[in-house]
Amino acid sequence: MTYVFTPPAVVAVPVVNSDQKIAVRRVYCVGRNYAAHAIEMGFDPNREPPFFFCKPADAVVPVQHGESYAFPYPSETKNLHYEAELVAVIGKAGSNIAVTDALDHVWGYAVGLDMTRRDLQMKMREMGRPWEIGKAFDHSAPMGPIYPASEIGHLEQGEIWLTVDGVDRQRSDINKLIWSVAETVAYLSTLFHLEPGDLIFTGTPEGVGPVERGQQMRVGVDGLGNLVVDVK
Repeated sequence: MTYVFTPPAVVAVPVVNSDQKIAVRRVYCVGRNYAAHAIEMGFDPNREPPFFFCKPADAVVPVQHGESYAFPYPSETKNLHYEAELVAVIGKAGSNIAVTDALDHVWGYAVGLDMTRRDLQMKMREMGRPWEIGKAFDHSAPMGPIYPASEIGHLEQGEIWLTVDGVDRQRSDINKLIWSVAETVAYLSTLFHLEPGDLIFTGTPEGVGPVERGQQMRVGVDGLGNLVVDVK
């Protein structure tokens, strides 16, 4: 078979302490999944059903431990925000998955950043339009290496944090997720057929805010190391 255009390279995230990688299929993101973040964004934190938005697979930028990623400040925004997230990696296909079985479908976990052109997102929200230009832009999903659940277990608690130039901006615990990883996987599987290589950015805690050129972000989740990103 020949192609009119050369197919793009597969986006793949390394597995920690391994020469293996996981190819990214889809990227799902959960909106407002920490109560305090919902409040700071002006919404009721009650436990309504989760909602999702997507990023393209090639928005993912793998960053190895010990390295920093030079994140290019995106165009058409004057209010670029960070959002620290726990990422769950699907390793077993399924639809209509029961909550009790959901973690069997999670292969591993990683630290991620949902970078957001907040001014563009808010403009689209006010107009009742989709969020893609605020959320799905190039390089908008840096993430660290993937840790297999078979080695670290399934994460139900642990600190999640983000600093900018060494100053705390976000610090919470993943046990404060409104919808747990298992519940999120189960609910998402009623809407989409999940496949290995799907990534789920599970939501961000309170403290989101702007980051400028020349600043450095460090993001971490207990047991998953940290992710270093320099804004250029």
